[in-house]
Amino acid sequence: MFGSRRPRVLAALCAALAIALLASCARVVSAATEGDSPAADASGSGKKPNIVYVLTDDLAWNLVEYMPHVRQMRKEGATFTNFFATDSLCCPSRTSLLTGQYPHNTGVFTNTGDDGGYGAFMKNRNEEKTFGPALQRAGYRTGFMGKYLNGYQPADKNGTSKPYLPSGWDEWDVAGDGYPEYTYDLNENGEVVPYGKAPQDYLTDVLSKKATSFIGSSAAAKKPFMLEVATFAPHGPATPAPRDKDTFPGLKAPRTDAYDKATRNAPKWQRSLSALTAKEQEETDRKFAKRVRSVQAVDAMIGQLEKTLEEKGLADDTYLVFGSDNGFHMGEHRLRPGKQTAYDTDVKVPMMVTGPGVPAGEKVSRLAENVDINPTFLDLAGVEPPSTVDGHSLGDLMHGRTEDEWRQAVLVEHHHATSKKGDPDAAPKDSGDPPTYAAMRTDDSLYVEYADGEREFYALGSDPDQLTNRAASLSAAQRAALHHTLTALQRWAKAPMRRSVSREKGRRSSLAWDA
Repeated sequence: MFGSRRPRVLAALCAALAIALLASCARVVSAATEGDSPAADASGSGKKPNIVYVLTDDLAWNLVEYMPHVRQMRKEGATFTNFFATDSLCCPSRTSLLTGQYPHNTGVFTNTGDDGGYGAFMKNRNEEKTFGPALQRAGYRTGFMGKYLNGYQPADKNGTSKPYLPSGWDEWDVAGDGYPEYTYDLNENGEVVPYGKAPQDYLTDVLSKKATSFIGSSAAAKKPFMLEVATFAPHGPATPAPRDKDTFPGLKAPRTDAYDKATRNAPKWQRSLSALTAKEQEETDRKFAKRVRSVQAVDAMIGQLEKTLEEKGLADDTYLVFGSDNGFHMGEHRLRPGKQTAYDTDVKVPMMVTGPGVPAGEKVSRLAENVDINPTFLDLAGVEPPSTVDGHSLGDLMHGRTEDEWRQAVLVEHHHATSKKGDPDAAPKDSGDPPTYAAMRTDDSLYVEYADGEREFYALGSDPDQLTNRAASLSAAQRAALHHTLTALQRWAKAPMRRSVSREKGRRSSLAWDA
């Protein structure tokens, strides 16, 4: 791959990526401008389906093996094996999930401050872009429970006379600081309700009961429904339910090939990392075991939701979607437990779906991203996604149908937080606190550009754990090609490009180099 032909090979790859990216945008514009009307639902049954979305917090792929109901979802439905987060950080990722837009279009890059958190979400008028209002207008009964966005507080009035309720949701049961799983408040449809330290106050269990009740009341109302249940687990402190606190004794964090291994030719922000001490390894093992214990209640909730759907006769008409806002590294690259990097440990996350017309055991390898969630839910409900979304519906892919034109790369954007005050994800430097960066992940490579001028390039065919940074060995032509393609991806992901792209169809090849 890195022989004498490499400049031409990589240049050709980047040109192909750029063309495919533009073609993908053109496909979306064509559907919007030609007036294509969506089907009643993606399964083809003609009946509007229900959607239940269970979103976890910081759940990495290495926890799935400890979740039997999630494993069963993999057997009974479709698994997206290459699903990525736009940013391995709670608030920007969740904003992208809700709106279908990249951080540079939502204006939410961090958890706090001027460019992050609930404040930036509201300032940039993202609330109306979420899938809740669109589905409500389409006749859906909508519900949101658990964790919303960093900085949201249940008692906040946002200029109104009572605790604020975001538009688009018929049922709203949302916490502020629910990380400890106890001693929290919920905004329950405009009323702030405190919960204490009793076993029955354990937040994941409370959400499970409320979700079950919502399904029951929706069935009684004979209306299609969309429900998002967003847990705080397994985010630290990863408090398990009382029944699970003594499970998995002696469990250790996975010793992958990247565990406690330094990145060769590491970027500057990693060069001071030392080998993990015995004490640090023990602490990492302790935290991993807590994470496993904390997701047992999440898995039990999924089982309860499935049981309720069966009992109400809704299982055949309901899509159950499971995912995570971002991943989590635990010792890989010598990084202490954390996130925020562009490595697969942090940005490649679980995504499974079961439901009407979804083939059992389906594995979807096409590159998907959390900006696809919003248009997917709208598409499943028979609602045409707006032209402003950056993502694409996964409806065809999850039903085993191929897409002739599909993205060849996903975009990851991350801003280094200027303030760590009030940020539950504030990271010390040894746990992953990189400078601002933009990254491009393809089927077989990862390319990262940092604001300080550092670069990373990993050839995943020979280096799946991303341990050897080959950026310095790239030729000038290769570096230029990668930079231009990443820049094009950022520009073409913007909504305005979608409206003008049809005029550019005749010059796609040159655009790959003019961007």
